[in-house]
Order: sequence, then C-alpha cells, then structure tokens
Amino acid sequence: MKLLLHTCCAPCSVYCIDSLREEGIEPTIYWYNPNIHPYIEYKTRRDTLKEYAKSINVNAIFEEDYGLKEFCKNVSEDLENRCANYCYKVRLTQTAKYAVENGYDTISTTLLVSPYQKHEILKEQAEKIAKEYGIKFLYRDFRIGFREGQAKARELGLYMQKYCGCIFSEEDRYIKQIKKDKEV
Repeated sequence: MKLLLHTCCAPCSVYCIDSLREEGIEPTIYWYNPNIHPYIEYKTRRDTLKEYAKSINVNAIFEEDYGLKEFCKNVSEDLENRCANYCYKVRLTQTAKYAVENGYDTISTTLLVSPYQKHEILKEQAEKIAKEYGIKFLYRDFRIGFREGQAKARELGLYMQKYCGCIFSEEDRYIKQIKKDKEV
C-alpha cells in the first residue's frame, strides 16, 4: 500500500501517524487546506506540521493554496453545511487527484481523529471520492486516540489551535461568549 494521508495539522497527525506505523503502514503526509483562515493561522499550522514531519522523519508534501476568496465564495450560501459541502470535498478531492498523479494507491485523512468533525459524512465522501479516482480509501476511526494524540502534541510543544480552521469555526468557538456579551 502506498498511502497519501491528507493532514490538517500536526496535533491531529500525531496519533494517526503513530497508529499507522504500528500497523506497518508508512504514510506520506499531504498538506492541502485552503479552508484555514486567517493567513497567520494557515501559516502557523503549516509550519508546525513541517517541523513535526522532519522531527519524526515522515515524507511530507505541502501544496500551497491559501484561498480565502475561493473559500468564502463556495461556502457563503450555506454556512451551516460548509464542512460537508465544501471543506471535506475540496481537500479530499485534491488529495485523491494528487495521489493518482503521483503513484499512490490509497488515501486517508487525519480529519478522522477529531471528535468535532462530521465523521460519517467525512467517511462517506472519502469513500466516494476514492472510488471516483480509482484508488482505495483507508478508513480508520482514529477518534479513539484523539486525547492521546493531543497529549503527546502538548508534550512535544506543538502549536495547538483552538478551532477547526475556517473563520466561521473560529466564530463558533466564541458563540457563547458573544451571546453573553449581548446580555450585558
């Protein structure tokens, strides 16, 4: 198996890479995340992943595409369903495309580690996209190792983001505070 692992950030990759290596699978990590905003967040996550990849000697590919305008254009009509209707699809489709063009036969994603993602939708979309591209999708429910991976990431001093990635998910993390401030 030649696995291309879409990777959203270093902390989420910790458990995924460790558990795949325990299975004897050596992934190549693939950074493609045009949904992460603002740019300083995108850059910090990318640079942290670059450093982490070097420290654990994993092959890494970084495809640059900071796309705020494109992202906003594609999610503005349906913000509540942005993950399923845009974020997952655009990243997994690009991962599959890159995989096929570069000799990988299997894809997966570190998004499967997060209990905050829409896991079943993500799995369904990844399976469909892989099939469309004539490759395999390696499914693992990495959520069982989420806390373990986060703890190890903290021990390693990795940058730990506070939201999923898009500007709207950052707003979501403040929603209770925003409501509370309005009441004052």
